[in-house]
Amino acid sequence: MNDRIARAALTRLFDSQDSTGWALVQALGAYAALRVATGAQPPHTFRHISDEDLNDGLRRWAQRLPDVDAERDLATIERLGGGFLIPGDEHWPAGLDDLPDAPYGLWYVGNITQGIPAIQRMAALTGSRDSTNYGAAVTGEMAYGLAQRGVCIISGLAYGIDAHAHRGALSGFTGDGPATIAVAAGGLDRVYPSGNADLAAAIRANGLIVSEQPPGSAPTRHRFLQRNRIIAALAGVTCVVEARWRSGALNAANHAESLARHVAAVPGSVHSANSAGCHRLLKEGTAALVSDAAELAELLAS
Repeated sequence: MNDRIARAALTRLFDSQDSTGWALVQALGAYAALRVATGAQPPHTFRHISDEDLNDGLRRWAQRLPDVDAERDLATIERLGGGFLIPGDEHWPAGLDDLPDAPYGLWYVGNITQGIPAIQRMAALTGSRDSTNYGAAVTGEMAYGLAQRGVCIISGLAYGIDAHAHRGALSGFTGDGPATIAVAAGGLDRVYPSGNADLAAAIRANGLIVSEQPPGSAPTRHRFLQRNRIIAALAGVTCVVEARWRSGALNAANHAESLARHVAAVPGSVHSANSAGCHRLLKEGTAALVSDAAELAELLAS
């Protein structure tokens, strides 16, 4: 219980890119790291943390201390019909352990009874928020076809490709395991974007919405980019269906590549700016070219 409460507190105290905080947890464990970070235990010399970095961290964390209340956050997520997973739990997704900056825990709402599938049974579909009719159709067909094969679809609950991926998965769901998992950039006490509230309710009924951010956290641009590494780590393949040249969806593909996961992309018209990022991945050799659910399923099986 101490470890669970400590990790819940750390999701509010440490930023996901806080290398000093991460090193502290690696050296001491979550509970002792929290005691050092909050001043309850005096700091000492660490082999992999300089005194300067530790002092900078202590000043940074002190500003966040008034907002840290792990028991309140755990009670909030329970009221929302969810919970908080930590490493070692029955349903903790092992794919997250491959991240060099793995989350301290994973907040969730939805149906956890069948757990979170292994990476070989999960595919991430992502892409532009301003998707075209072509992108919407391809995404829906792929998500439906994969769901029919018992593959769970992961995406980010955004407008455009993400939303079409979730809807396709829900329509093709066979009842085996979660239909789809949405990885949110903010706290799970509110749906972002609010226009996808009905979709979020359907996901909670037949899947999960997860986040490394505790309840009440705002979905900032930085957090959107950081959640992409979780999407990539959970999935055996990350497929970019439509993406502009500098789309944030390419960030998810880069994370997948760094984790030695499969990366795929759907080709589009050479005249479509919405496919420029996909063509870039294909040209650079980062992604395999795919056109349907069967080809994505082949990648998952390889």
